[in-house]
Amino acid sequence: MDWILEFFQHFPPLARLSLAFFLVLVVPMMCQRFSLPAVVGLLIAGVVIGPYGLKIIPRNPVVGNFLSELGKLMLMMFAGIEIDHALFRRVWKRSLLFGLCTFLLPLLAGVAVGFLFGYYWVAALLIGSLLASHTLLGFPITQQLGIAGSDPVSVTTGATIFTDVASLLILAICLPIHMSGFSPQSLIWQLVLLLGYVPLVIVGIGKLGAWLMPRFSGAADREFGLVLFLMILASFGAELIHLEPIIGAFMVGLAIGPVTRHAKGFEHFEFIGQSFFIPIFFLSIGFHIDLGVFAGTLIDNAPLVVAVVAGLILAKLAAALVTQRMYRFTTLEGLLMWSLSLPQVAATLAAALVAFNTYDKQGQRLIDEPLLNTIIVLMVVTSILGPVLTERFATRISRLDQTERGKVIA
Repeated sequence: MDWILEFFQHFPPLARLSLAFFLVLVVPMMCQRFSLPAVVGLLIAGVVIGPYGLKIIPRNPVVGNFLSELGKLMLMMFAGIEIDHALFRRVWKRSLLFGLCTFLLPLLAGVAVGFLFGYYWVAALLIGSLLASHTLLGFPITQQLGIAGSDPVSVTTGATIFTDVASLLILAICLPIHMSGFSPQSLIWQLVLLLGYVPLVIVGIGKLGAWLMPRFSGAADREFGLVLFLMILASFGAELIHLEPIIGAFMVGLAIGPVTRHAKGFEHFEFIGQSFFIPIFFLSIGFHIDLGVFAGTLIDNAPLVVAVVAGLILAKLAAALVTQRMYRFTTLEGLLMWSLSLPQVAATLAAALVAFNTYDKQGQRLIDEPLLNTIIVLMVVTSILGPVLTERFATRISRLDQTERGKVIA
Protein backbone atom coordinates (compact mmCIF):
# COMPACT_ATOMS: atom_id res chain seq x y z
CA MET A 1 0.00 0.00 0.00
CA ASP A 2 2.85 2.39 0.83
CA TRP A 3 4.41 2.02 -2.61
CA ILE A 4 1.07 2.91 -4.22
CA LEU A 5 0.82 6.09 -2.16
CA GLU A 6 4.43 6.94 -2.97
CA PHE A 7 3.75 6.41 -6.68
CA PHE A 8 0.77 8.78 -6.64
CA GLN A 9 2.71 11.44 -4.72
CA HIS A 10 5.15 11.74 -7.63
CA PHE A 11 2.47 12.40 -10.26
CA PRO A 12 3.65 15.20 -12.58
CA PRO A 13 1.49 18.37 -12.65
CA LEU A 14 0.00 17.64 -16.08
CA ALA A 15 -1.02 14.16 -14.96
CA ARG A 16 -2.79 15.68 -11.94
CA LEU A 17 -4.57 18.17 -14.18
CA SER A 18 -5.65 15.43 -16.60
CA LEU A 19 -6.96 13.37 -13.67
CA ALA A 20 -8.96 16.36 -12.44
CA PHE A 21 -10.44 16.81 -15.94
CA PHE A 22 -11.32 13.12 -16.05
CA LEU A 23 -13.09 13.24 -12.68
CA VAL A 24 -14.97 16.42 -13.60
CA LEU A 25 -16.21 14.63 -16.74
CA VAL A 26 -17.01 11.20 -15.32
CA VAL A 27 -18.20 11.77 -11.74
CA PRO A 28 -21.32 13.86 -12.58
CA MET A 29 -22.34 11.24 -15.17
CA MET A 30 -22.03 8.46 -12.57
CA CYS A 31 -23.97 10.51 -10.02
CA GLN A 32 -26.76 11.11 -12.52
CA ARG A 33 -27.04 7.38 -13.12
CA PHE A 34 -27.50 6.74 -9.38
CA SER A 35 -29.74 9.82 -8.84
CA LEU A 36 -27.16 11.54 -6.63
CA PRO A 37 -26.26 15.25 -6.77
CA ALA A 38 -23.01 15.80 -8.67
CA VAL A 39 -21.74 17.92 -5.77
CA VAL A 40 -21.71 14.87 -3.48
CA GLY A 41 -19.76 12.77 -5.98
CA LEU A 42 -17.19 15.50 -6.58
CA LEU A 43 -16.66 15.94 -2.85
CA ILE A 44 -16.02 12.20 -2.47
CA ALA A 45 -13.65 12.23 -5.46
CA GLY A 46 -11.78 15.15 -3.89
CA VAL A 47 -11.37 13.17 -0.67
CA VAL A 48 -10.02 10.14 -2.59
CA ILE A 49 -7.34 12.01 -4.55
CA GLY A 50 -6.61 14.63 -1.89
CA PRO A 51 -3.80 14.82 0.68
CA TYR A 52 -5.80 12.68 3.14
CA GLY A 53 -6.55 10.00 0.53
CA LEU A 54 -4.23 8.80 -2.21
CA LYS A 55 -2.17 12.02 -1.84
CA ILE A 56 -2.24 12.68 -5.59
CA ILE A 57 -3.02 16.32 -4.80
CA PRO A 58 -0.51 17.91 -2.38
CA ARG A 59 -1.43 20.12 0.55
CA ASN A 60 -2.15 23.73 -0.46
CA PRO A 61 -1.88 23.29 -4.26
CA VAL A 62 -1.29 26.78 -5.66
CA VAL A 63 -2.89 26.22 -9.07
CA GLY A 64 -5.76 24.21 -7.60
CA ASN A 65 -6.51 26.92 -5.04
CA PHE A 66 -6.55 29.60 -7.75
CA LEU A 67 -8.92 27.60 -9.97
CA SER A 68 -11.07 26.85 -6.93
CA GLU A 69 -11.35 30.55 -6.05
CA LEU A 70 -12.50 31.36 -9.58
CA GLY A 71 -15.01 28.52 -9.39
CA LYS A 72 -16.38 29.84 -6.11
CA LEU A 73 -16.87 33.32 -7.57
CA MET A 74 -18.55 31.91 -10.69
CA LEU A 75 -20.82 29.75 -8.56
CA MET A 76 -22.09 32.73 -6.60
CA MET A 77 -22.43 34.91 -9.69
CA PHE A 78 -24.53 32.28 -11.46
CA ALA A 79 -26.72 32.03 -8.33
CA GLY A 80 -27.45 35.75 -8.71
CA ILE A 81 -27.98 35.57 -12.47
CA GLU A 82 -30.45 32.68 -12.18
CA ILE A 83 -32.87 34.79 -10.13
CA ASP A 84 -35.77 35.75 -12.39
CA HIS A 85 -36.54 39.45 -11.85
CA ALA A 86 -39.76 39.40 -13.91
CA LEU A 87 -41.11 36.45 -11.96
CA PHE A 88 -40.25 38.12 -8.68
CA ARG A 89 -42.10 41.28 -9.67
CA ARG A 90 -45.22 39.20 -10.38
CA VAL A 91 -45.33 37.34 -7.07
CA TRP A 92 -43.19 39.59 -4.88
CA LYS A 93 -45.74 40.05 -2.08
CA ARG A 94 -46.28 36.35 -1.50
CA SER A 95 -42.62 35.61 -2.15
CA LEU A 96 -41.65 38.22 0.43
CA LEU A 97 -43.83 36.58 3.09
CA PHE A 98 -42.50 33.10 2.34
CA GLY A 99 -38.98 34.50 2.07
CA LEU A 100 -39.29 36.09 5.51
CA CYS A 101 -40.68 32.90 7.05
CA THR A 102 -38.22 30.51 5.41
CA PHE A 103 -35.38 32.87 6.36
CA LEU A 104 -36.30 33.88 9.91
CA LEU A 105 -37.43 30.51 11.28
CA PRO A 106 -34.28 28.59 10.20
CA LEU A 107 -32.19 31.60 11.29
CA LEU A 108 -33.68 31.44 14.80
CA ALA A 109 -33.32 27.65 14.86
CA GLY A 110 -29.65 27.92 13.88
CA VAL A 111 -28.95 30.64 16.46
CA ALA A 112 -30.64 28.52 19.15
CA VAL A 113 -28.57 25.47 18.16
CA GLY A 114 -25.40 27.59 18.21
CA PHE A 115 -26.06 28.87 21.73
CA LEU A 116 -27.13 25.41 22.91
CA PHE A 117 -23.79 23.92 21.84
CA GLY A 118 -21.66 26.70 23.30
CA TYR A 119 -20.83 28.85 20.26
CA TYR A 120 -20.50 32.56 20.89
CA TRP A 121 -23.07 34.95 19.43
CA VAL A 122 -21.31 35.78 16.13
CA ALA A 123 -20.79 32.10 15.32
CA ALA A 124 -24.36 31.30 16.39
CA LEU A 125 -25.71 34.06 14.13
CA LEU A 126 -23.63 32.73 11.27
CA ILE A 127 -24.96 29.20 11.83
CA GLY A 128 -28.46 30.62 11.57
CA SER A 129 -27.61 32.40 8.31
CA LEU A 130 -26.21 29.17 6.84
CA LEU A 131 -29.55 27.45 7.47
CA ALA A 132 -31.64 30.37 6.25
CA SER A 133 -30.88 30.23 2.51
CA HIS A 134 -31.79 27.50 0.05
CA THR A 135 -30.82 26.21 -3.39
CA LEU A 136 -33.59 25.35 -5.90
CA LEU A 137 -32.17 21.93 -6.64
CA GLY A 138 -35.61 20.48 -7.36
CA PHE A 139 -36.72 23.23 -9.78
CA PRO A 140 -35.83 21.23 -12.94
CA ILE A 141 -38.19 18.49 -11.70
CA THR A 142 -41.09 20.95 -11.67
CA GLN A 143 -40.12 22.02 -15.20
CA GLN A 144 -40.19 18.43 -16.44
CA LEU A 145 -43.64 17.91 -14.89
CA GLY A 146 -45.02 21.15 -16.33
CA ILE A 147 -45.78 22.96 -13.05
CA ALA A 148 -42.80 25.35 -12.91
CA GLY A 149 -45.13 28.29 -13.57
CA SER A 150 -47.59 27.36 -10.81
CA ASP A 151 -48.09 29.73 -7.89
CA PRO A 152 -46.35 27.68 -5.17
CA VAL A 153 -43.28 27.12 -7.35
CA SER A 154 -43.19 30.78 -8.43
CA VAL A 155 -43.50 31.97 -4.84
CA THR A 156 -40.66 29.68 -3.72
CA THR A 157 -38.47 30.78 -6.63
CA GLY A 158 -39.07 34.45 -5.81
CA ALA A 159 -38.31 33.84 -2.12
CA THR A 160 -34.82 32.72 -3.13
CA ILE A 161 -33.87 36.36 -3.77
CA PHE A 162 -34.66 37.35 -0.20
CA THR A 163 -33.09 34.34 1.52
CA ASP A 164 -29.85 34.39 -0.49
CA VAL A 165 -29.31 38.16 -0.21
CA ALA A 166 -30.16 38.30 3.50
CA SER A 167 -27.94 35.30 4.32
CA LEU A 168 -24.96 36.80 2.52
CA LEU A 169 -25.49 40.17 4.20
CA ILE A 170 -25.33 38.48 7.61
CA LEU A 171 -22.14 36.75 6.48
CA ALA A 172 -20.77 40.14 5.43
CA ILE A 173 -21.44 41.54 8.93
CA CYS A 174 -20.19 38.52 10.90
CA LEU A 175 -16.79 38.17 9.18
CA PRO A 176 -15.31 41.60 10.09
CA ILE A 177 -16.74 41.42 13.62
CA HIS A 178 -14.98 38.10 14.18
CA MET A 179 -11.70 39.31 12.67
CA SER A 180 -11.52 42.70 14.41
CA GLY A 181 -13.84 42.37 17.39
CA PHE A 182 -17.19 43.99 18.04
CA SER A 183 -17.58 47.71 18.52
CA PRO A 184 -20.65 49.84 17.78
CA GLN A 185 -18.60 52.26 15.67
CA SER A 186 -17.05 49.55 13.48
CA LEU A 187 -20.42 47.82 13.07
CA ILE A 188 -22.11 51.07 12.03
CA TRP A 189 -19.25 51.83 9.64
CA GLN A 190 -19.46 48.33 8.15
CA LEU A 191 -23.22 48.72 7.66
CA VAL A 192 -22.67 52.12 5.99
CA LEU A 193 -20.11 50.58 3.63
CA LEU A 194 -22.47 47.69 2.94
CA LEU A 195 -25.43 49.99 2.28
CA GLY A 196 -23.26 51.99 -0.11
CA TYR A 197 -21.68 48.99 -1.80
CA VAL A 198 -24.86 47.03 -2.58
CA PRO A 199 -26.64 49.77 -4.60
CA LEU A 200 -23.35 50.77 -6.21
CA VAL A 201 -22.94 47.25 -7.60
CA ILE A 202 -26.58 46.56 -8.41
CA VAL A 203 -27.25 49.99 -9.96
CA GLY A 204 -23.79 51.15 -11.03
CA ILE A 205 -22.27 47.96 -12.39
CA GLY A 206 -25.71 46.84 -13.57
CA LYS A 207 -26.06 49.96 -15.70
CA LEU A 208 -22.47 49.67 -16.89
CA GLY A 209 -23.17 46.11 -18.03
CA ALA A 210 -26.46 47.14 -19.65
CA TRP A 211 -24.66 49.93 -21.53
CA LEU A 212 -21.66 47.89 -22.67
CA MET A 213 -23.28 44.54 -23.48
CA PRO A 214 -25.27 45.74 -26.56
CA ARG A 215 -22.09 47.39 -27.88
CA PHE A 216 -20.31 44.04 -27.71
CA SER A 217 -23.20 42.04 -29.16
CA GLY A 218 -22.10 39.70 -31.92
CA ALA A 219 -18.58 39.47 -30.48
CA ALA A 220 -18.75 36.51 -28.10
CA ASP A 221 -15.12 36.90 -27.00
CA ARG A 222 -15.70 40.50 -25.90
CA GLU A 223 -18.93 39.59 -24.11
CA PHE A 224 -17.02 36.80 -22.36
CA GLY A 225 -14.32 39.24 -21.28
CA LEU A 226 -16.90 41.80 -20.13
CA VAL A 227 -18.68 39.33 -17.85
CA LEU A 228 -15.36 38.17 -16.38
CA PHE A 229 -14.26 41.79 -15.86
CA LEU A 230 -17.50 42.77 -14.09
CA MET A 231 -17.31 39.73 -11.80
CA ILE A 232 -13.71 40.47 -10.80
CA LEU A 233 -14.44 44.21 -10.42
CA ALA A 234 -17.33 43.60 -8.02
CA SER A 235 -15.35 40.98 -6.08
CA PHE A 236 -12.35 43.29 -5.78
CA GLY A 237 -14.64 46.10 -4.62
CA ALA A 238 -15.99 43.84 -1.90
CA GLU A 239 -12.46 43.07 -0.70
CA LEU A 240 -11.64 46.80 -0.54
CA ILE A 241 -14.32 47.32 2.12
CA HIS A 242 -13.46 44.08 3.96
CA LEU A 243 -16.29 42.01 2.53
CA GLU A 244 -15.91 38.48 1.21
CA PRO A 245 -15.51 38.44 -2.62
CA ILE A 246 -18.37 35.93 -3.02
CA ILE A 247 -20.75 38.69 -1.88
CA GLY A 248 -19.58 40.90 -4.73
CA ALA A 249 -19.89 38.03 -7.21
CA PHE A 250 -23.47 37.32 -6.12
CA MET A 251 -24.45 40.99 -6.25
CA VAL A 252 -23.03 41.50 -9.73
CA GLY A 253 -24.89 38.41 -10.92
CA LEU A 254 -28.09 39.87 -9.54
CA ALA A 255 -27.32 43.17 -11.32
CA ILE A 256 -26.34 41.95 -14.79
CA GLY A 257 -28.62 38.90 -14.99
CA PRO A 258 -31.28 40.47 -17.25
CA VAL A 259 -28.74 41.72 -19.83
CA THR A 260 -26.36 38.76 -19.86
CA ARG A 261 -28.69 35.77 -19.68
CA HIS A 262 -29.09 35.51 -23.47
CA ALA A 263 -25.68 36.82 -24.57
CA LYS A 264 -23.50 34.41 -26.57
CA GLY A 265 -20.39 35.38 -24.62
CA PHE A 266 -22.13 34.62 -21.34
CA GLU A 267 -23.19 31.21 -22.65
CA HIS A 268 -19.50 30.40 -23.22
CA PHE A 269 -18.59 31.82 -19.81
CA GLU A 270 -21.30 29.75 -18.11
CA PHE A 271 -20.27 26.63 -20.00
CA ILE A 272 -16.65 26.92 -18.86
CA GLY A 273 -17.69 27.73 -15.30
CA GLN A 274 -20.22 24.92 -14.96
CA SER A 275 -18.10 22.31 -16.72
CA PHE A 276 -14.70 23.05 -15.15
CA PHE A 277 -14.18 25.82 -12.58
CA ILE A 278 -17.16 25.08 -10.32
CA PRO A 279 -16.54 21.30 -10.29
CA ILE A 280 -12.90 22.06 -9.41
CA PHE A 281 -14.17 24.12 -6.47
CA PHE A 282 -16.20 21.16 -5.18
CA LEU A 283 -13.26 18.82 -5.73
CA SER A 284 -11.02 21.16 -3.74
CA ILE A 285 -13.39 21.09 -0.77
CA GLY A 286 -12.90 17.32 -0.70
CA PHE A 287 -9.13 17.90 -0.50
CA HIS A 288 -9.61 19.38 2.98
CA ILE A 289 -11.63 16.49 4.38
CA ASP A 290 -9.82 13.90 6.47
CA LEU A 291 -12.25 10.96 6.57
CA GLY A 292 -10.91 9.73 9.90
CA VAL A 293 -11.34 13.13 11.52
CA PHE A 294 -14.66 13.62 9.69
CA ALA A 295 -16.10 10.34 11.00
CA GLY A 296 -14.72 11.00 14.46
CA THR A 297 -16.23 14.46 14.70
CA LEU A 298 -19.60 13.18 13.52
CA ILE A 299 -19.58 10.43 16.16
CA ASP A 300 -18.33 12.74 18.89
CA ASN A 301 -20.71 15.53 17.86
CA ALA A 302 -23.74 13.46 16.86
CA PRO A 303 -26.11 15.68 18.91
CA LEU A 304 -24.88 18.75 16.99
CA VAL A 305 -25.44 17.01 13.64
CA VAL A 306 -28.93 15.89 14.60
CA ALA A 307 -29.83 19.32 15.99
CA VAL A 308 -28.65 21.19 12.86
CA VAL A 309 -30.26 18.81 10.35
CA ALA A 310 -33.53 18.42 12.28
CA GLY A 311 -33.64 22.17 13.04
CA LEU A 312 -33.39 23.03 9.35
CA ILE A 313 -35.98 20.46 8.21
CA LEU A 314 -38.55 21.42 10.85
CA ALA A 315 -38.01 25.18 10.47
CA LYS A 316 -38.39 25.02 6.68
CA LEU A 317 -41.54 22.89 7.11
CA ALA A 318 -43.02 25.40 9.56
CA ALA A 319 -42.30 28.28 7.15
CA ALA A 320 -44.00 26.47 4.26
CA LEU A 321 -47.07 25.59 6.36
CA VAL A 322 -47.46 29.18 7.58
CA THR A 323 -47.37 30.47 4.00
CA GLN A 324 -49.76 27.71 2.88
CA ARG A 325 -52.30 28.74 5.52
CA MET A 326 -51.91 32.47 4.77
CA TYR A 327 -52.52 32.09 1.02
CA ARG A 328 -54.81 29.05 1.14
CA PHE A 329 -52.60 26.72 -0.85
CA THR A 330 -53.42 23.03 -0.66
CA THR A 331 -51.46 20.78 1.71
CA LEU A 332 -49.63 19.24 -1.26
CA GLU A 333 -48.64 22.70 -2.53
CA GLY A 334 -47.35 23.63 0.93
CA LEU A 335 -45.30 20.44 1.07
CA LEU A 336 -43.94 21.16 -2.41
CA MET A 337 -42.76 24.60 -1.25
CA TRP A 338 -41.11 22.92 1.75
CA SER A 339 -39.27 20.37 -0.40
CA LEU A 340 -38.06 23.04 -2.83
CA SER A 341 -36.66 25.17 0.02
CA LEU A 342 -34.86 22.28 1.76
CA PRO A 343 -31.60 21.80 -0.22
CA GLN A 344 -28.52 23.53 1.19
CA VAL A 345 -25.88 23.09 -1.47
CA ALA A 346 -23.75 25.60 -3.33
CA ALA A 347 -24.15 28.94 -1.54
CA THR A 348 -24.32 27.35 1.91
CA LEU A 349 -21.17 25.32 1.34
CA ALA A 350 -19.26 28.29 -0.08
CA ALA A 351 -20.27 30.53 2.84
CA ALA A 352 -19.40 27.83 5.40
CA LEU A 353 -15.94 27.37 3.87
CA VAL A 354 -15.34 31.13 3.96
CA ALA A 355 -16.35 31.24 7.64
CA PHE A 356 -14.11 28.24 8.41
CA ASN A 357 -11.13 30.05 6.88
CA THR A 358 -11.80 33.31 8.78
CA TYR A 359 -9.61 33.83 11.88
CA ASP A 360 -9.71 36.36 14.70
CA LYS A 361 -6.67 38.06 16.27
CA GLN A 362 -6.04 35.00 18.48
CA GLY A 363 -6.06 32.65 15.49
CA GLN A 364 -9.51 31.18 16.29
CA ARG A 365 -11.73 30.18 13.38
CA LEU A 366 -15.22 31.65 13.06
CA ILE A 367 -16.66 28.14 12.80
CA ASP A 368 -14.74 25.02 13.83
CA GLU A 369 -14.14 21.72 12.03
CA PRO A 370 -17.03 19.82 13.70
CA LEU A 371 -19.45 22.47 12.49
CA LEU A 372 -17.99 22.50 8.97
CA ASN A 373 -18.35 18.70 8.85
CA THR A 374 -21.92 19.08 10.13
CA ILE A 375 -22.69 21.51 7.29
CA ILE A 376 -21.31 18.98 4.79
CA VAL A 377 -23.61 16.31 6.27
CA LEU A 378 -26.50 18.79 6.06
CA MET A 379 -25.67 19.41 2.40
CA VAL A 380 -25.63 15.69 1.59
CA VAL A 381 -28.89 14.96 3.45
CA THR A 382 -30.87 17.91 2.09
CA SER A 383 -29.51 17.67 -1.48
CA ILE A 384 -30.86 14.11 -1.65
CA LEU A 385 -34.01 14.49 0.46
CA GLY A 386 -35.18 17.73 -1.20
CA PRO A 387 -35.33 16.52 -4.82
CA VAL A 388 -36.78 13.14 -3.77
CA LEU A 389 -39.65 14.87 -1.93
CA THR A 390 -40.06 17.43 -4.72
CA GLU A 391 -40.51 14.68 -7.30
CA ARG A 392 -43.07 12.94 -5.08
CA PHE A 393 -45.18 16.04 -4.34
CA ALA A 394 -44.83 17.58 -7.83
CA THR A 395 -45.89 14.31 -9.49
CA ARG A 396 -49.03 14.14 -7.37
CA ILE A 397 -49.88 17.78 -8.10
CA SER A 398 -49.30 17.24 -11.83
CA ARG A 399 -51.61 14.22 -11.83
CA LEU A 400 -54.32 16.15 -9.98
CA ASP A 401 -54.02 19.00 -12.48
CA GLN A 402 -54.37 16.56 -15.39
CA THR A 403 -57.41 15.00 -13.73
CA GLU A 404 -59.03 18.40 -13.25
CA ARG A 405 -58.37 19.34 -16.88
CA GLY A 406 -59.87 16.02 -17.96
CA LYS A 407 -63.03 16.75 -15.98
CA VAL A 408 -63.35 20.19 -17.59
CA ILE A 409 -62.97 18.73 -21.10
CA ALA A 410 -65.49 15.99 -20.34
